[in-house]
Amino acid sequence: MDIKLITENLADELIPGIQKATGIYILTSFVMDSGVRLLQPHLKSAADRGADIKVLAGDYLFVTQPQALQRLLAIDERIEARLWRSYGASFHPKAYLFDYDQGQGLMIVGSSNFSLSAFRLGYEWNLAVNAEAEPFTFQQALGQFMKSFYHDQTCTLHAESVKEYERDYWKYHSKFPELARVVSETEESELMMPVKVSKAASSDFNDFGVNSIIHPRPAQQAALDAIHATWEEGHDKAMVIMATGLGKTYLAGFFAKSFRRVLFIAHREEILLQAQRSFQSVMPDRSSGLYNGTEKDSSSDLVFASIYTLGIRKHQKRFAPEDFDLIIVDEVHHAAAQSYATVLNYFKPDFFLGITATPERMDGRDVYALCDGNVAYQIHFIEAISRGWLSPFHYYGVYDDIDYSSIPWLGSRYDEKELIAAQLRKDRAAMILKSWERYKQTRSLGFCSSIQQADFLAMFFKEQGIRSLSLHSRTTEMTRSEAIHALTEGELEIVFTVDLFNEGVDIPTVDTLLFVRPTESITVFTQQVGRGLRLADGKSHCVIIDLIGNYRNAELKMSLFQRNASEPSSRRQSVASTAVTDAPSGCIIELETGVVNLFETLLARKQPRKEKLLTSYRELKRELGRRPTYMELHLYGAAPSREYRQEFKSYIGFLLWADELTAEERNAYIQSERWLQEVESTVMSRSYKMVLLFIMLERGAERWRDPITSREAAPLFYRYMMEKEYRRRIDFSDKETGRLAENYNEIKMAALIARMPMTNWSGSSNGLITYENGTMSLAREAATDSVVVYEWTREICLYRLQTYFERKA
Repeated sequence: MDIKLITENLADELIPGIQKATGIYILTSFVMDSGVRLLQPHLKSAADRGADIKVLAGDYLFVTQPQALQRLLAIDERIEARLWRSYGASFHPKAYLFDYDQGQGLMIVGSSNFSLSAFRLGYEWNLAVNAEAEPFTFQQALGQFMKSFYHDQTCTLHAESVKEYERDYWKYHSKFPELARVVSETEESELMMPVKVSKAASSDFNDFGVNSIIHPRPAQQAALDAIHATWEEGHDKAMVIMATGLGKTYLAGFFAKSFRRVLFIAHREEILLQAQRSFQSVMPDRSSGLYNGTEKDSSSDLVFASIYTLGIRKHQKRFAPEDFDLIIVDEVHHAAAQSYATVLNYFKPDFFLGITATPERMDGRDVYALCDGNVAYQIHFIEAISRGWLSPFHYYGVYDDIDYSSIPWLGSRYDEKELIAAQLRKDRAAMILKSWERYKQTRSLGFCSSIQQADFLAMFFKEQGIRSLSLHSRTTEMTRSEAIHALTEGELEIVFTVDLFNEGVDIPTVDTLLFVRPTESITVFTQQVGRGLRLADGKSHCVIIDLIGNYRNAELKMSLFQRNASEPSSRRQSVASTAVTDAPSGCIIELETGVVNLFETLLARKQPRKEKLLTSYRELKRELGRRPTYMELHLYGAAPSREYRQEFKSYIGFLLWADELTAEERNAYIQSERWLQEVESTVMSRSYKMVLLFIMLERGAERWRDPITSREAAPLFYRYMMEKEYRRRIDFSDKETGRLAENYNEIKMAALIARMPMTNWSGSSNGLITYENGTMSLAREAATDSVVVYEWTREICLYRLQTYFERKA
């Protein structure tokens, strides 16, 4: 066909064009990292066969992602790439030209920018024109492309020009967060969840097998890498903490592909059914079945079991303890309960994985202990928002005049009868309605503390002409699925509920949350907030309307939303601010005066954890007269140093959060973040990795990144281990190393180093470290040659050696 209209799966046209063309010329306004990743292997193959490849991207509104340009440059040095500097003027071309020689070729022009959403997921309009049918137009397009490519407003893309663009990118997004988000939100929406793709696309993006029809998104890939690294390090348990909306269940499914038989355990039927659907999408060739109150499938490859059924001994006995290679517990914060104990003690899997969005203790027992304290990966919803993986929020704190101090507290909740009496007042319902009408968007969930309150508010809203529903276990008006459908389609404006939507039920289009209950548990509050943060078409942000009174734990809400903590003298200014200065772009916090006054009182009584860490850091900084090193923070700081890593992934991450880094240091951290976190978090069953890194660092800032052989490291490694008695006793006293300690042999020592720290670290570092032919090397992108990164790496290395030997001793 000479002319063809393409409205979906543009990649099915682009990839054959790339595979055939001798000349590939791409001109787009925006380039997203997802699009580059999709076409990367095909562009690499084209470069290897000698195709001429030129890509021209635009900087209009700074939607083009710096990481996309970096990835594009890394494909092959023979690919020419340039950036159009628009200086604010509109720049919106989208053209893909493929020259096949001998008068043949293909020109595709339309609405699709360089992104996965445009290539695979979105609804686009593009015209594909055969060069043979329109030779003049095709040649005109090639000529115009070259004029644009070498225009005075373009610059060559290389490492330095991308760094310059990245600085401008972050500066612009900080200055105009809303405008930048409006342009980019549909491009970025692809990042949240795995998506179905066409059969032809099944191998485009496939890291886990050619039969998969969905693939990990960036929000899941890092976690997946971390779990595999933990497993490869020899651990048999791990926990992953990911914000609601990032696809924890799909993540578990991707990891489960590496195991023969899998048992998935949850406490709610909705979670089991959702997990089964997700796993079937990831592994369509595996058999799956439910083991719950109504179904008893014990033979499938993938078994999805209710903890309440499997907790009965006769049902456990239907399985042998070694039947499952992998056991996954979803919402693992529930697993500290006694109902899980017999199940987890009975089965003996090769690996145990716990996944949750809220690891806080719910019943006084520490769920971390279930995974031997091994948290393989953690990402807070605030960080997920800043990365564009979840929707921003607009939080409005409305003062609740109920005096909760006069309502009896029964250990874990308020006295229900007295709480209901205080809540079911028409004047209060009118106040709630007024607040909702002031801030609400299109689809709302209202979280109540009782069925009576949900019924009361739903009836009151109906009397005012609002399409509302009270949804709970006794609702007969419609089923839960019908209610979800009605809310999604806009037939209902608001659904009041109690606890039905805390876990396992996703309604991405919900854009307003109304809290009319006291927050008795920060865990439940976090889960409920997560109900509104999923990305959806046409959804720019989630409105959170929260009634805040003097109930227990009210002050913890700000610790949930605020990344930055304020010193006591500036608390009023912090909580009263209409925008949290350190929150992600597009997020707002507004509090009524009554709430501000209340928080001032409550915060004076109790400091959130982040504020405690910041206060401890600042006290030590004042004492030293300078920024403490990591070791100084550990040895002299009031707060446990490990908490900085738990909260911020690294001490340097904390310094970034606390605005303690210079502009140069901030850029250095952004470029070397993965490396610094790798050094901070790599699993250490022995000290060997850090000893080897210490030896490399001893070569100085200019040479520390140079490759090192096991023979070169051997004498220095031996000297370090034998230098202190406690090092030898702790890490050099088993049968093999004991003999080496007594009778040093360089060849045997080199073999030990090659086998353990070098090979192990290479296998678990996600490509940051490689080991070949007796030589260990850092990947080029692992860390910059910045002296700052050298100093940070040294600080972390010394800290980890110190804390390792302290713990072992």
